Amino acid sequence: MWDVCDVQVMKPLLAEHGFHFSKAKGQNFLTAAWVPAAMAEDSGIDGHTGVLEIGPGIGPLTQQLCLRAGKVCAIEVDRRLEPILRQTVGEFDNLEILWGDALKMDIPALVREKLPGLRPAACANLPYYITSPVLTALLQAECFDCVTVMVQKEVAQRIAAAPGSAEYSAFSVFCQYYAEPEMLFEVPAHCFLPQPKVTSAVVMLRVRRERPWPIQEEAVFFRAVRASFAMRRKKLSNGLASGFPELGKQGAAEVIAAGGFGENVRGETLGIPEFAAIANEICRRRDTQ
Repeated sequence: MWDVCDVQVMKPLLAEHGFHFSKAKGQNFLTAAWVPAAMAEDSGIDGHTGVLEIGPGIGPLTQQLCLRAGKVCAIEVDRRLEPILRQTVGEFDNLEILWGDALKMDIPALVREKLPGLRPAACANLPYYITSPVLTALLQAECFDCVTVMVQKEVAQRIAAAPGSAEYSAFSVFCQYYAEPEMLFEVPAHCFLPQPKVTSAVVMLRVRRERPWPIQEEAVFFRAVRASFAMRRKKLSNGLASGFPELGKQGAAEVIAAGGFGENVRGETLGIPEFAAIANEICRRRDTQ
């Protein structure tokens, strides 16, 4: 098996195929073999697992996934990598590579077609610039048992952040609504070629089988979350009045009081159960008017 994390192997391989890194595609290839091995191992992938990998690059994580999983389906947008991947992962008969943009694919349909009878998981070393849309698509697909991604450390911290912390954001609430995140380990910049200017981290999101909060309308819930964080330094009443003009300042204050919160509460201190209570009260008021 090719040790594609070894720079002495990687550089001649890339040169042989005339490959040059694309800044536009956010390409940074791993030079530390322990990273993809730990990522695949810590994901709990085994022979009963079917893995969807986004962006295999030259294949270091793909190799480790193929050594463990029942099947790996990898999606790669850069066709220049086709002859390289043929060399580095061509030996694996449990691998299928799809060429295209994952964000333009029907992920649930793809999982049903390509990974039938297997416990579906997603795994990816994500370019920084598409982290949020890809992670959003993977979670909203609601077809995976877990999603393990390597992202910028700051993004990983935001995904796992607790209410009231500096990193806590609307994206934290979104991710934690769909899954239970766990930071696994950090990956220093020197583990990549070319070296990025930031530290990366691997985070695993165990997708929730059930959501323990009664939420009347998901759309209203996320609208309340976005409205709150749009004015995170101000009182929640300001954010709700802005995000729900139909409430007005008085209605926003009444919603907050009905939820059992103080008038000066800020949205950045609320967890999912509290946002659920706010959203359900907004729905109740709307439906009784």
